[in-house]
Amino acid sequence: MPSDIKIPALGESVAGGQIAKWHFKEGDHVKTGDILLTLETDKVAAEVTAEASGALHIGKQAGDDVEVGAVVGQIDESAAAPAAKAEAPKPAPAPKAEAPKPEAKPANVTEFKVVPKPEPTPEPAAKAPVSADGRVTRKKMSPLRRKIAEQLVSAQHTAAILTTFNECDMSNVMAMRSKLQDSFVAKNGVKLGFMSFFIKAVVEALKAVPQVNVRVEGDEIVQQHYYDIGVAVGTERGLIVPVLRDCDQKSFAELEKEILGYAAKAKEGKIQVSDLTGGVFTISNGGVYGSLLSTPIINPPQSAILGMHSIQQRPVAVDGQVVIRPMMYLAMSYDHRVVDGKEAVSCLIRVKDCIENPARMLVGA
Repeated sequence: MPSDIKIPALGESVAGGQIAKWHFKEGDHVKTGDILLTLETDKVAAEVTAEASGALHIGKQAGDDVEVGAVVGQIDESAAAPAAKAEAPKPAPAPKAEAPKPEAKPANVTEFKVVPKPEPTPEPAAKAPVSADGRVTRKKMSPLRRKIAEQLVSAQHTAAILTTFNECDMSNVMAMRSKLQDSFVAKNGVKLGFMSFFIKAVVEALKAVPQVNVRVEGDEIVQQHYYDIGVAVGTERGLIVPVLRDCDQKSFAELEKEILGYAAKAKEGKIQVSDLTGGVFTISNGGVYGSLLSTPIINPPQSAILGMHSIQQRPVAVDGQVVIRPMMYLAMSYDHRVVDGKEAVSCLIRVKDCIENPARMLVGA
């Protein structure tokens, strides 16, 4: 009797998704544990594995939307595995004619071997369908992209978003990184990046201005006394925000390792729903793409988000003198329904002070 291939439960907030691809073709023989298909949801990409061995029959195609519990195909367990092909007997080798002895080569002549013929390059994947006149290409919006769109529109419609700007001198952070980088890598196995400094700076800012560490639930304001910080990561599927838990209790090295771990999981499509939920504040680094200045949109139900930008050498006034310093514009968007301008500006200035005087974060000053 055929065994149904069903979409498994993926978390209480995930109702279904879109079949991104099948890893086998119709009629292929699969074994228990084989990855049959990749399902893309509005939060994560999940893999569905075979629970039996047999011939695969595909019911739903790549690009189809499916709900949790839906039957998307079957495995015919009665189908026998294809027998291994017997190797044809090799003909006896023809007797080799005795090759003439090579002439002696001068001692100063180098002999070169012919490079073997390279393997043929695989054909490129088929392109997305285009219109008859070739002017446009259409493809279905992925569940993640739909979710991103819904979140952004919801944030604009439900929150009173305002942005405050400042700039910070990155000289001291850059000097500290340069001085400590070799010993940091030797001890921890990861590089000391800018993001861990900003995460720690945000934690200090939220402690100094707790009115920013809130969320809205109905007609209530919920004060949060923990520091789970989301870091926006761009992927091929779209923007996701994995959350680093209890950042106030973690070292710079622990934060850097977690960031790298999430980046690897995102690249492999193995981010879990639990990785993306529960943050109190988000940091978005548009500077990695060359952004000089932007107004980030808050990530509901959070009440604020910090935008980092490109570091540029700019002339600034220091002690009455014009000097060239590596400067970064900072932008903090906030929900004006629950965060007043004074609190938002104070929070951003605290971030600026921590970045410009990074030693303070190490001693809690």
